[in-house]
Amino acid sequence: MKPEPNHEEYIRILRSMTPEQRLDIALELSELTRDMLRHALRKQYPHLSEEQLHKLYLERLDRCHNENY
Repeated sequence: MKPEPNHEEYIRILRSMTPEQRLDIALELSELTRDMLRHALRKQYPHLSEEQLHKLYLERLDRCHNENY
């Protein structure tokens, strides 16, 4: 396994946060990921209308959904 020198620091910081702070970060990362997906789809399919793009976005999100939850 590749050494990750910052991993211990990352874990230490996470452990020092309140559950609310960790939830805020998780939600922010989730929103950022969705924004990046939208941007990538727009770049890959510039010819699609906003409605078509939104439909494709929802289909891609559905494909990424973990059915174990």
